[in-house]
Amino acid sequence: MASTFLKNPTKISHFLIQRQLNNRYTINDSTKVPPFLCNKMQSKPYFRLPNYMKKPREHETSPMFSSFFCSSSSSSSSSATAAATSISKVGFVGWYLGMIKSWPILTKSFTSAFIYTAADLSSQTIVRQSSEPVDFVRTLRMAGYGMVILGPSLHFWFNFVSKLLPRRDLFSTLKKMVMGQTLYGPAITVIFFSFNARMQGETSTEIVSRLKRDLLPTMLSGVMYWPICDFITFRFVPVQLQPLVSNSFSYLWTIYLTYMANLEKAEIVNC
Repeated sequence: MASTFLKNPTKISHFLIQRQLNNRYTINDSTKVPPFLCNKMQSKPYFRLPNYMKKPREHETSPMFSSFFCSSSSSSSSSATAAATSISKVGFVGWYLGMIKSWPILTKSFTSAFIYTAADLSSQTIVRQSSEPVDFVRTLRMAGYGMVILGPSLHFWFNFVSKLLPRRDLFSTLKKMVMGQTLYGPAITVIFFSFNARMQGETSTEIVSRLKRDLLPTMLSGVMYWPICDFITFRFVPVQLQPLVSNSFSYLWTIYLTYMANLEKAEIVNC
């Protein structure tokens, strides 16, 4: 037997390992190593590394960490969204929208007064001589018209048109444009000329003569300017911002309109 072991050293190592296992797992003389352990040891003369010695997989995270990461990502995403929303609400646009929601008529009236003030000052700068002083009474008169008449009328007009034709498709937009050119435009122009003439002390006869002279040329000029402005306003702008956009378009128009309104008195023609 000794000579057999000397001839085959591998059998010696197997025998020693099996003996150690027998000593470890034996409770009494009748209990020995389980057969599957013996077979495994006999078939493989080496040991596998324990599980904790294995190299962990890359990008492997525990469920707890994964859920925490996802929740933190979602919370950071919601925080970013909230931050972006708060940023979009600050500034002039956010303040103006808040004022329109809280005080719609008053806000639109002040907007019209401001635009008419700027337009009249621009108009005076264009037509007056450098030596002539600025007519602040005229500017105050234009601001009063925008504050008292134009601002509230724009608010009610755009709300009325929006309720009558709530859609913003092409056909509805064209109908709104026709209504503006045939109803609101002529009416507000007559009111503008009459208001300004009355504030300058003109009589009813003088106002009628002025309307006969200035109304038709003003309306023809408006037909060349306002349809494209009305199309943009009615088609693409929400109803609460339509007076602001309309007033913005009316800046150039008001320069012309204030010039026409402050011409000399029309001659009275006796029939």
